[in-house]
Amino acid sequence: MKNFLFSIFFSFSTFIFLIEAKNIEGDFENGKKIFKQNCTSCHSLDLEKKMIGPALYGVTEKRNREWLHKWIVDNKSLRNSGDLDAISIYKEYGNVEMNSFNQLSEKQIDDILYFIKKSKTQENKQKKENKQEFYNNIELEKNQFLIKIIFFGLFIFSIILLWILYKIYILTHLLSNDFLFTKKNKKNFWILTYLFLYRFLGDKKKNWYFLSSFIGFFFILGIYGIWTFLMQIDINKGYKPDQPIYFSHKIHSGINGIDCQYCHNSAKYSKVSGIPSANICMNCHITINEYKGDYIEKGKSREEYNKEIQKIYHSVGWDPEVRKYSKKTHPIQWIRIHNMPDFVYFDHSQHIITGEKMIKKSKKVDLSCNACHGKVQNMDQVEMANNFTMEWCISCHKNTEIDTENQYYKEYFPDFIKQKKEKKITVDMIGGLECAKCHY
Repeated sequence: MKNFLFSIFFSFSTFIFLIEAKNIEGDFENGKKIFKQNCTSCHSLDLEKKMIGPALYGVTEKRNREWLHKWIVDNKSLRNSGDLDAISIYKEYGNVEMNSFNQLSEKQIDDILYFIKKSKTQENKQKKENKQEFYNNIELEKNQFLIKIIFFGLFIFSIILLWILYKIYILTHLLSNDFLFTKKNKKNFWILTYLFLYRFLGDKKKNWYFLSSFIGFFFILGIYGIWTFLMQIDINKGYKPDQPIYFSHKIHSGINGIDCQYCHNSAKYSKVSGIPSANICMNCHITINEYKGDYIEKGKSREEYNKEIQKIYHSVGWDPEVRKYSKKTHPIQWIRIHNMPDFVYFDHSQHIITGEKMIKKSKKVDLSCNACHGKVQNMDQVEMANNFTMEWCISCHKNTEIDTENQYYKEYFPDFIKQKKEKKITVDMIGGLECAKCHY
């Protein structure tokens, strides 16, 4: 009888617990955002993996909402109250105390729990959508490729047809003039050319002037083309080499909103922006060992992104399984894209600190970096966005105003600013075109 009553009580308690777990409702996206901000230093975003803290997948089924709220807000108080589950978890993880999050509201905690509860459901849904989109893109590419093949075939056929018609036209005109086939004239290319042109142009000087102008025009055009080609030597706009680790600025800077200077932290205070060390990458990727984002570049896959993360671990000697450094490092040999000649001096800090406000205004950009490097936050693979010629720099100096409220200009050009008052003052007016500014 006791066993029977105990079974009923246990079943009832479990039923009540499951109802409470199912009643956890919240905002999935907000929960994910709060989880990333507060929890990923100890818990994996892949909720099935164990890190410093336990794997959280299924925790909303194991624990009720009230207990989880108490644990998240102040787990120390929960342990001090004698809660056996709280004490057991504390001991299991080497008496390492979890941070208290008493700054989070009930709604925010519910959002986190809802994210944990629905994470796999959303992930599976996203996988299906990505798979369907992948197949749709393949079908679309096949159709586009077929259309291109048809148009290319028609184009080639048209060229061949025109060539045949032209040859027939020449042949009929040559056969109609026996004079062209004398032995003397056969050997003289220029006479043949003259007679051929004479057939079309006749005795009218106007026609010959037109022909001369036509030939002259194409001669000058050819000279211009050669000159343009020579001027483009070592102009590398569009250059985008394959890097040893495929790093998408669109994912990091564009989608996740990481500030440029978090990685390129010397850009504001140094001549060069600097290449971030792998330790900067590990600030995030010590916990993010798999790509879980919704965005996937065309032609790429999650597996490829995950392989690139493993390359970071290899470079710093990090073992994600035991979560320790092996001290065997392999420096990343990044390929430099923007590299000014040795005879050119350029200072990042001057442009960012002194010129940032007016550069944004002149170039109509949200970030001063975009003025020279293009919209890097939208690039999967970084490329050289401008040609960086001397003309390009001078043009910018001629069109960009100085910030007369900036302390640098107030100190060095006080009289000039007073003299011009409300007039437009551009960089070239304060020595921005002097040779020694950039070449010394």
